[in-house]
Amino acid sequence: MGSTIATPAADPQPVPPAPPDPEDCCRSGCAVCVFDLYNEALERYEAALAAWLARHPE
Repeated sequence: MGSTIATPAADPQPVPPAPPDPEDCCRSGCAVCVFDLYNEALERYEAALAAWLARHPE
């Protein structure tokens, strides 16, 4: 079985999440704020980007 090389079209670079607008937060002390969700999405993006960069060192 031959190995396949990922091409940029088949393995697109991850796209960062859009940050919430300040007015998206209701400031009522929610257990999970939109900014918490954004920070979690940003961490996933950073991990995905690091993995993508490792696969595409050029």
